[in-house]
Amino acid sequence: MLRERLNAALKEAVAAGEQRAAATLRLILAAIRERDRVAREAGAAEGLDEAGIVAMLQDMVAQRRQEIIRCEACARVDRAEQEAEEIRVIEPFLPPRMSQDEIRAAVEAAIEALGATRLKDTGKVIAALKERYGGRMDFACAKRLLCERLH
Repeated sequence: MLRERLNAALKEAVAAGEQRAAATLRLILAAIRERDRVAREAGAAEGLDEAGIVAMLQDMVAQRRQEIIRCEACARVDRAEQEAEEIRVIEPFLPPRMSQDEIRAAVEAAIEALGATRLKDTGKVIAALKERYGGRMDFACAKRLLCERLH
């Protein structure tokens, strides 16, 4: 489904003459094709799954955010703006991020469900949260909340 949305968005961007969006979407689709090829060589018949695509898109956004910081430090405002435009193209294809309150509630629920009582249980709780909320949760925030709660 995500592949179809990306292809449809590329067609719309090309038709509308949005060069930056079209270039970004072409880059995404090329990366997906490459990862499909690698996955098939590794034995996965269907290639990259939806979760893999989402993870790849999240990595792309993270890379662009780091690049924006680097470009601003070097006074390359034009390049930083280009990276920000690319982020705006990618983000609509990502699942919505959880709010701080939603993360707090999820952490509390995971602590209760797993019976976590000590900091030593942190890995077990984070693993459960990643399984359930992968791609939507800020795990650095979740770990901080978890450590505060279990401390």
